[in-house]
Amino acid sequence: MSKNAISNYVIRRLPRYYRFLGELESGGYVRISSRELAEKMGLTASQIRQDFNCFGGFGQQGYGYNVKGLREEIGKILGLSEKTPMILLGAGNLGRAIASHIDFQNRGFELVGIFDANPEIIGKKIGDMTVTDTAELENFCHENHPSAAILCIPKEAAEEEVDRLINLGIRAFWNFTHYDIRMNYKGIAVENVHLGDSLTILSYGLKANINE
Repeated sequence: MSKNAISNYVIRRLPRYYRFLGELESGGYVRISSRELAEKMGLTASQIRQDFNCFGGFGQQGYGYNVKGLREEIGKILGLSEKTPMILLGAGNLGRAIASHIDFQNRGFELVGIFDANPEIIGKKIGDMTVTDTAELENFCHENHPSAAILCIPKEAAEEEVDRLINLGIRAFWNFTHYDIRMNYKGIAVENVHLGDSLTILSYGLKANINE
């Protein structure tokens, strides 16, 4: 099955499989059946088999899945064995938190640069990295060739910067702005993160549970 034919719902379950299998491996599990994995993850065995069959299947009849081997295969599918150079635009509170606390190395990326346009922020340190002026983006990208970017900037700034970044070779965005990149740019990988929307959905879940 081609990657384009695989449901987005299946793709979005893969990181959970990867994380959960890592916990099982740390707990001493060597192998596990689809039924056991389903019970632990709150899924069905049929769903798990269907998901894995999208990528050729990884189990053996009568044996189940090798936990370490399955996790490694899912890691390859997710591209975690490669370390894609990534830059961050916007070193405010959100940008600093992301740069400081996200484990990029184990998520398939390497944070290589942090940028901001605010003179009061430029030159400050975040961990072992120094915030660079966005005016230096061209020189930096030509020298370091990042292909992914995190956007923690206002929507209006994102509208201006995205075209610039794409021209500099950026092909993937972890987008914390409200700017809809996909509407204007095709063939670019985008993962939109709307924290406010997520909180609103939590509110709905709370009210729904109370009213049951």
